[in-house]
Amino acid sequence: MTQASEVRIKIKGSRKGLSITLGEGDWQELLPELDGRLCQADAFFQGSRVNLRTGKRNIDQKELKDLINVLVSHDIELVSVQTASEFTAEAARDLGLRLALPEAASAHPEVLALAEQGISEGLLIRRTLRSGQSLRHPGHVVVIGDVNPGAEVIAGGNVVVWGKLRGLAHAGAMGDDEAIVCALELTPTQLRIGSYIAVSPDEKTGKDMQPEIASVRDGRIVAEPWSAK
Repeated sequence: MTQASEVRIKIKGSRKGLSITLGEGDWQELLPELDGRLCQADAFFQGSRVNLRTGKRNIDQKELKDLINVLVSHDIELVSVQTASEFTAEAARDLGLRLALPEAASAHPEVLALAEQGISEGLLIRRTLRSGQSLRHPGHVVVIGDVNPGAEVIAGGNVVVWGKLRGLAHAGAMGDDEAIVCALELTPTQLRIGSYIAVSPDEKTGKDMQPEIASVRDGRIVAEPWSAK
């Protein structure tokens, strides 16, 4: 029962935005499930534009409107619908939604496999993020520079800071509790990995500073020395 619920809704990100794929199941059960998934990483999804993939499912205007209301409650805009159902396509057109073309069947099988796994490109930033600046990306994020207090990095994958991490970092923002955060100086105002949250302990100074890697262990975020072994 648990396994079936895990695959009914797939959310993945790319440089073009988010896509939500709806699997089988009762519509009235899918909407609360979608709402719960989005709540897990509200800060990451806010302001996103979404392509909805519905397969062969028949969805009427009212059902689409209910789904749009769920997305709007998370500050997400539904911009297109990809469907194999003419009934759903007609409902989408009547609501002014764009119909997206299906992915090319001739695409290389390895490329399709990566798309199904929700793998996104990594992002490399060569500058310091200052207070008030926010960086969000669906894949891994590498910052060559500092993340100052008041700045934030939110990633669907891992976060690596080749410098001082003193702001907020959220790795695995789309629900990946196995993501990691690494920094040459790990003293964030707040650290999040998947659904877990931690804050830095008392200030470290001088020789206490060392590269560290943070991950989820036994239900909590722990940091340990980051070194090649």
